[in-house]
Amino acid sequence: MSRGQALLGAAAIVLVACAPLGLKSYGTYLLTLWCVYVMAGMGLNLTAGYAGQMSIGHAAFLGIGAYTGAILLKAGLGLAVALPAATLLCFVIGVALGFPALRVQHHYLAFATLGFNVLVFLVMRNEEWLTGGTFGISAIPRPALFGLSLDRPWAFFLFTYVSALLLAAAFYGLVRSPWGRAFATLRDNRIRAESLGVDVTAYTLLAFAIGAACAGIAGVYFAMLVQFIEPAPFHPAASLMMLLMVIVGGAGRFLGPVVGAAFLVLLPEWLRFMKDWYLVLFGLTIVVLMLWLPGGVLSIPERLKGGGRWRHSSR
Repeated sequence: MSRGQALLGAAAIVLVACAPLGLKSYGTYLLTLWCVYVMAGMGLNLTAGYAGQMSIGHAAFLGIGAYTGAILLKAGLGLAVALPAATLLCFVIGVALGFPALRVQHHYLAFATLGFNVLVFLVMRNEEWLTGGTFGISAIPRPALFGLSLDRPWAFFLFTYVSALLLAAAFYGLVRSPWGRAFATLRDNRIRAESLGVDVTAYTLLAFAIGAACAGIAGVYFAMLVQFIEPAPFHPAASLMMLLMVIVGGAGRFLGPVVGAAFLVLLPEWLRFMKDWYLVLFGLTIVVLMLWLPGGVLSIPERLKGGGRWRHSSR
């Protein structure tokens, strides 16, 4: 990374942090929601973008994290207990879900993860003794940080934003490490990865587990943000939208989830002035992007440089 890029990145980080100063409460809420989906998207980007394991069940892990966090926070155990518990639970379930990836690939694996999402969604909807069913869980408290309340929208946004930056820093270190290169080799050619000494079993399971843990972390923040959760946000259709988020931004690119989450969270709101037609325009925009930029929005420089040709990159 050049010095100019570093300065530009630092300026962007500061600009986003100051954005709530010029926004109303709803605008700050959307920015916080964007941070939540960036955290979840980083995990899916590792699983699908870097490791090449097709997953359509990421919303289930977001929901598991959200419900775990909500239940523990309502029990008065605090974020110091709720966040590690949700992360660990999702990590363990992610390892279990990774086992089908050792036997099946591509669309078969996609259907397996989709089935997992359907199962989790049904549990959330029907097991009222645990999840509240369709009535959900309400009055989820927000924590205090060093004695300062995070109930105000801007305060909770800054807390979530800093958390997303810390998770992004950890993710950056991971993808630039030998582990990250092993994941990329696994994505590009499974047989070649095995011939190079990559433990395919371990890295496949880790791809699912770390991706699931990121979604679990995001789920806890989602629960604290909305302060009421019910099964609808974790429907299998939400997993498709999250996968689309990664693809639109640029699968296998570090900033892919950042751009993709902005498109899926903020673009529909910018188009609401069209009333009944805004979803139509939103869908058409996504279709055009996928036709012209199959490598995602972040592939625009390569698209222009290559004279219209697209080449995948894991940067």
